[in-house]
Order: sequence, then C-alpha cells, then structure tokens
Amino acid sequence: MLKEEKILVVDDEQVILDAVVRIATAEGMHVDSEIDAAAGLKKLSQKEYSLVLCDIMMPQMDGFTFLDELQKRKIITPVIMITGYSTVENAVKSLYKGAIDFVPKPFTFEELNSSINRGIRFYRIQKGIEDAKSRDDKSSLLYVPGPPKYKRLGNLSWMNLKFEGFAEVGATDLFLETIEKLVNIELMNVEQEIIQGDPCANLITDDELTHHLLAPISGRIIERNEKIISDINLLEKDPYFEGWIYKVIPSNIEYDLKYLVTFASDRT
Repeated sequence: MLKEEKILVVDDEQVILDAVVRIATAEGMHVDSEIDAAAGLKKLSQKEYSLVLCDIMMPQMDGFTFLDELQKRKIITPVIMITGYSTVENAVKSLYKGAIDFVPKPFTFEELNSSINRGIRFYRIQKGIEDAKSRDDKSSLLYVPGPPKYKRLGNLSWMNLKFEGFAEVGATDLFLETIEKLVNIELMNVEQEIIQGDPCANLITDDELTHHLLAPISGRIIERNEKIISDINLLEKDPYFEGWIYKVIPSNIEYDLKYLVTFASDRT
C-alpha cells in the first residue's frame, strides 16, 4: 500500500540514516537522506516528499528550528521526529511545534514501521484536504475534529477537563484515520500513572502493527473505558464521547496545558 512513496531522512548519524533507509526500502519506499537540516530544507524545495524523518539534536540547525522553517515556508510534508535525547519534554515540544509523531532512539523495526505507515496516511489525508479546498468542495470530510473546548497533544490524543476535577482522555479521529482497522487495544490499569508524551495505550490493527498512543496529560487513572475493550469499534465510531479511553486525576495540569492546543484552531 505504501510502495513507491518518497520519504526524506535528516540525521547527522550515518548509522541512523542507514537504518531508516533499510526499513523504508524494505517496504518498497524511495528514500533520500541528508546529514543536516539546511540540506534537508533545500531537498524539500526541489522535490515533493510524502514524509520527513528528522533528528532533533543536530549542529547548526536543530529539529525544532527545522519545524519552524517548514511552517514559515508553508511546506505541509508531515514530520516524524527521531532522537536519542528522548525526554518527555522533547516529545511534547515536537508535537506542539507540528511534528506528527516522535520516535526515540534506539527504535525497533516495528516501532519505526508503524510510525512511517501513519505518517504516509497522514500525508494522504492532508493532500485530500488540499484537493477539496482547491475544488471548493465543502462536503468532503476526511476526519472529524474534536469539540472546540477539548485540547489535543499534536494530532494524536485529546483531553477534556471536567468540572468534577478529573479529565477524560482519548485518541483523536485523525490519529485513528491514519491506522488500519483496529482489532484490539491494550490499556493500562486503574491507579497507574500516565505521563504526558509517554505511551498510555497500544492500538493493534489488522495489518499486525502496534501503534502507541501518547498521553495528552500526566495523572492517575481512576477509570478506564471497559466498553472499548469488548467493542473496539466504539473507539472509531465515537472517539470523543462514548469512545473515551481513561478518566484521569491530573497531576500538573498547568504545566501540561502549555503544550496543548484546542480543536477550535482546526476550524479557522
């Protein structure tokens, strides 16, 4: 399904470039590589890519500046950040600045392959949206944004703070649209702590890939949605209401909020 797609890898470590090239070409994709971000930006001005994988810590221009430059130049190619400096703050900052995923080094074949698969499908959704805009077709709906008051971590997960002091968290419809048909979900247990930017659930699809959902906030799980375990389709049919995943008591909501954005911004 992803054969013939073109991706660009930007990393100053040759061993990482070689690893990504092996994984992507094994799936039938075409891969270009550069050892610095400036050269990567030049490549993006010359060719169209479906996906970019970029390191964070590089000399001269780091990955965060690279993301800023893409926004300034209105380049819509999705970016996955890969880095050995895999702190939680690096993960959430990357997503806040526009990356669609974060893969820490060292990564496995399965981890990178599932992220690349989502990235390519994300690109196709974006292209579909751009095509609909060019035709002034307002009837095309490729994914459903969350309610305006909900807050999201990148395009992966959402949280809704309740008056009672807890928050509901779940997966965005856009995230779910970038994966194949769900067959199972692995949840954490009640009383366990989730950490913003760390995996909090594993979604298994019928193409045998496992996709990690990153937590939008930190806190203690007080309830999990057992309905989605017995009826996994509920998560895809109603991700923002009946398909919530956890109820959580936030541990540092003021800090977590600085890396979240509202779904209202998706409607502007």
